[in-house]
Amino acid sequence: MVPAQPELYVVLSSSSGCFWCRFIEQNWKCSFRCASSAARKRTSLRSAFPVLDLPLQPIQRHVYEANLRNSYACLKKHSELSEKVRKGGGENAVARHTQRNKKLLVRDRLCLLLDDQDFLELSPFAGLGLPYGDIPSAGCLTGIGRINGLWCVFIANDATVKGGTAYPITVKKQLRAQQIAIQNRLPCVYLVDSGGAFLPLQSEIFPDKNQGGRTFYNEAIMSALKIPQVAVVCGSCTAGGAYVPTMAEEAVMVHRIGTIFLGGPPLVKAATGEEVSPEQLGGATLHAEVSGCVDHFASEEKEAYDYTRNIISTLNFELPEEDEEGEEPLHPSEELLGLAPQSYCYSLDVKMVVSRLVDGSRFQEFKARYGDTLVTGFAKVHGHLLGIVASNGELSYQAALKGSHFVQLCDQRDIPLLFLQNTVPTPTPTLTASQAELNSNRLKAHGSMMSAVACAAVPKVTVVIGGCHGAESYMMCGRSFDPNFLFLWPNARVSLMAPGPAGSVLPPDADVEDQKLNRRLKEESSAFFSSGRLWDDGVILPQDTRKVLKVSLDIIKQQQYQKSTKKLQTTLLRM
Repeated sequence: MVPAQPELYVVLSSSSGCFWCRFIEQNWKCSFRCASSAARKRTSLRSAFPVLDLPLQPIQRHVYEANLRNSYACLKKHSELSEKVRKGGGENAVARHTQRNKKLLVRDRLCLLLDDQDFLELSPFAGLGLPYGDIPSAGCLTGIGRINGLWCVFIANDATVKGGTAYPITVKKQLRAQQIAIQNRLPCVYLVDSGGAFLPLQSEIFPDKNQGGRTFYNEAIMSALKIPQVAVVCGSCTAGGAYVPTMAEEAVMVHRIGTIFLGGPPLVKAATGEEVSPEQLGGATLHAEVSGCVDHFASEEKEAYDYTRNIISTLNFELPEEDEEGEEPLHPSEELLGLAPQSYCYSLDVKMVVSRLVDGSRFQEFKARYGDTLVTGFAKVHGHLLGIVASNGELSYQAALKGSHFVQLCDQRDIPLLFLQNTVPTPTPTLTASQAELNSNRLKAHGSMMSAVACAAVPKVTVVIGGCHGAESYMMCGRSFDPNFLFLWPNARVSLMAPGPAGSVLPPDADVEDQKLNRRLKEESSAFFSSGRLWDDGVILPQDTRKVLKVSLDIIKQQQYQKSTKKLQTTLLRM
């Protein structure tokens, strides 16, 4: 039975005049409180998390220095590959692109499009070391940068690399960028300058679900989800590439250098004998005045990017004022180079890593005395509240239960999760009945944590700071568990088993096979091998991790500022 409300009781037992006076007074106070609270700027709850002051101890010095030497070697490799990627298709291709074709280089285009050069580039090493050769940056630059203050995904073809031809890795990189745009509700800008698919590898580009056609499927789905898309035609849009601008909601085309057609002049000549210029067949004048395939005609490239910035400014977002920067950690981020483990045997306490990433080195640990091979707790990074799940040893039965509990707790409170992954590289032996029972219990706990991580609806960011091996990598939100972003440190290792321990699964007398397997694992587990195949969103330097986390969390948070998400709509239909 519902109890009588106090105001109703007053009506029955008092004069009506007294009731209305009280009613008006209470409602006036309520509206005043509402108005006052709306006028005040919303702030997050105050926190006084304990400080993790973990300086390097003399007993840890030999491990730290071994890690540091390894990190310097990895940084040298990172620098060499970065230089190679920046050269694009090489000097001759760059000269042809800029002098003969009169086009801007892709990074110069981004300078005109973005507010600044402080953007998050995704998987810059994708395409290196592949069976069909090196494709620097997979032939396209993808990333997230600000346009008029709004974080936007960009997908920009680099026509100096094989003339902008799309290889299988190119398609994979474009699809990953679109997936990030969908997952984080980010506007997407396409800078199209592509000669279409690389035909000798058509069987790896055309037919399957997650190959070329998925790009256009994603465009339609993004439009239906009210995720804005703008295309700039600043080069060739041939064959399947012609659908990218025509399926975008608004398209800009550059005079003389931009073309859109399914088959170019050579194909027309072969089919009909007619000679026609690219501009007559599919230039900006034709598509802006006759076909209506594009919405804005730009006489030069700079004008095209001005148009694009103006289009972005029409999107229905209300961005807040910039948040205050968080308090810097107690110890310098450069020390992370010595904390990046050379191998699992050279791992120091992961709390030392945490203390050099979070605001003020403050960390509220959760279940500190239980399952201590997994560190869980709350912290802030540049003011963003996070739940942190960090590997600190082999993921035991107790640690997995603790991890499940913490992940569900963060999911209940809508707190994003940061996974710092350094998983155990060796298989677990089962030699006795008691060991078998222990492993069975741990297996069930591991399954529970996998379920918790997979089903948690909050944003997730994973940084592989050491090893990414075996089933433990799934519990720590590896690539197959769909984190919003996944980054590697240069020292990271990604493989089913690590080099060295792999020999334990071979017969005792298989020395030759053991050497071959370990040699192959050493090569294939490298962070750069992984990034070349797009198993991550990029290799980041340890000292840049805090900055990358800030940008990632800013990007994830932006979707709550879009105003036009609730009203249902069908996909955009062009003329």
